[in-house]
Amino acid sequence: MTTNALHSFALGLATTDSAENIIEVYYPKPMLNPAPELVAGIAAAVGYKGGNQCVKLTEKQLEQIEADAANPFDQSVTAAIRSSGRRVVATFLATDSVPSSVGEVYLKLHLLSHRLCRPHAVNLQGAFGVLRNIAWTNEGAIVVEELAARQLQARAEGRTLDVMSVDKFPKMCNYVVPNGIRIADTARVRLGAYVGEGTTVMHEGFINFNAGTEGTAMIEGRISAGVVIGTGSDLGGGCSTMGTLSGGGTAIISVGKDCLIGANAGIGIALGDRCVVEAGLYVTGGTKVSLLDNEGELVELIKARELSGKSDLLFRRNSQTGAVECKSNKTRIALNEDLHSHN
Repeated sequence: MTTNALHSFALGLATTDSAENIIEVYYPKPMLNPAPELVAGIAAAVGYKGGNQCVKLTEKQLEQIEADAANPFDQSVTAAIRSSGRRVVATFLATDSVPSSVGEVYLKLHLLSHRLCRPHAVNLQGAFGVLRNIAWTNEGAIVVEELAARQLQARAEGRTLDVMSVDKFPKMCNYVVPNGIRIADTARVRLGAYVGEGTTVMHEGFINFNAGTEGTAMIEGRISAGVVIGTGSDLGGGCSTMGTLSGGGTAIISVGKDCLIGANAGIGIALGDRCVVEAGLYVTGGTKVSLLDNEGELVELIKARELSGKSDLLFRRNSQTGAVECKSNKTRIALNEDLHSHN
């Protein structure tokens, strides 16, 4: 085994297609920056010599790992994995490079949802090209190319194969439920979401992978890929945050602490702390904004991107002229403590 420290490591249960290609992996206890001595026995058992690898384990290798006194996992974890009858993999990431296998992508998604890594802290470039389209069913993951045959088999046996979604990413809660959160509709939070303790996600709320909340937050709107919401912020029903997956945008959108994005509003710029965007107003980088002084007088006309990341701002639309205006925000947003303190 290499003597260099690993970026991350995990043992997992994998689902394969009919050709034994891995299509998804469940890692019950992923590890970030594990001490070399913790995984030395596992590395020796599987013949790991370095680099980024997802290794399919044999029964003999599993027996060696379970018998290893330095095994870093609880005995119940390794015993359950070994007795599962499923394909077991050991995934070693020596570096945080561009992922080249399904096992690598899934380990990084698990690191995010286990809150071991924050959004943007792991390299997920090219993940869409690595992952396959999967039918997520009541009988597990099935590649779409084999779905029709499995549906026919189920019907012939008097069963209905329930397809909940067809997607490259599964829902987070089928893999991990972090402490201190509430999610009204778990299908709306993807694996790879970072959901901070104290967050409530209501029925219309959505959190994409590599995105999420730093802590206590009310999410009734959409958190797109790459967007991070600060503690104490509230995303109103139907609101949206612009991500970087579509449209060619490269700016990273974020929302600071104690912000409010009103119902059906949206942002394409970053917000600092204590900012408010009124209901129904969508502010993009190119939106022309009338900057007002404390008396409500026009100071200058600028593009919203010039205000990106600044704190204590109120964005509103003038109900008479229709102009988008920005002035100093003097009202601090406070979440309902009862809704978040007992998650």
